[in-house]
Amino acid sequence: MKLPVTTEIDQELCNGCGLCVTICPSETLSLIDGKARVTGDHSMHCDHCAAICPTGAVTVHSVDRDALKLVTVKNNDTWIEYGNFDAASLVQLMRSRRSCRTFSDEPVKNNILEDLVKIGTTAPSGTNSQLWTFTILPNRAVVEKLGNAIARFFLRLNKIAQNPFMRFFSKLFMKDALGIYYREYYESVKKGLKEREETCRDRLFHGAPAVIIVGMNPGASCPSEDALLASQNILFAAHAMGFGTCLIGFAVEAMKRDPRIKKMLGIPDDESVYAVIAVGKTKTQYARLAGRKKVTPRYYTG
Repeated sequence: MKLPVTTEIDQELCNGCGLCVTICPSETLSLIDGKARVTGDHSMHCDHCAAICPTGAVTVHSVDRDALKLVTVKNNDTWIEYGNFDAASLVQLMRSRRSCRTFSDEPVKNNILEDLVKIGTTAPSGTNSQLWTFTILPNRAVVEKLGNAIARFFLRLNKIAQNPFMRFFSKLFMKDALGIYYREYYESVKKGLKEREETCRDRLFHGAPAVIIVGMNPGASCPSEDALLASQNILFAAHAMGFGTCLIGFAVEAMKRDPRIKKMLGIPDDESVYAVIAVGKTKTQYARLAGRKKVTPRYYTG
């Protein structure tokens, strides 16, 4: 992305070390007469130049450092050097995070949800586009409203999928998309919808009191990756802050295929939704870490 340059260098503070020039991915800066100067016509707005400057001579006006100030978590603005963090604790956090399907009805405060969104934006993004969007559903009533809209979508989809002619048409012209859905999901969705109607059991959001929807504005070079990296940050941070989370894939699929759901939530048509995260206190405490399927990496040595 070729964005306009907003970088400014205080010539009095610049010591000519050249670190900002070396680190700049857009070649926006150059050393001239022993001082760093802005010579390029575009920038990635990554703020690397300001972060690496030992004298504080560089300012990137397009970024706002206060945008990452958290309310419910202690702020620490010191950069951690490579290798200077307890990797074992990080891996323990990653392994401890579980998908929660037993939420309590305790509300989640808005400032906690907003802090989770801010933490999400610390993720990397392709060409540093930072084109994420976040829609917060802060209470159980609006979560249920979304759940009802998604349930209506799947009722319609199941009605179509149970029609043999529609499945045959899908096999001919839609790479059997409807047939795959019918074989893999139809019965479980039908059961879930019936339970929802008869017992009010929420098998979609599992009783979560809040939801964060992660989307992307148009223009990102790799939007799905960007959105899911931000979502992963939210999942880990929520666990560390005392909350359970669960990615709700059925909600994403419904919102992709039924524009009325996005319209109901005030999400513009040109935004794409990639993750729906249920958030809340969990009723479940685990006794030990869960395992994973064994993976064998592939090496290419030329």
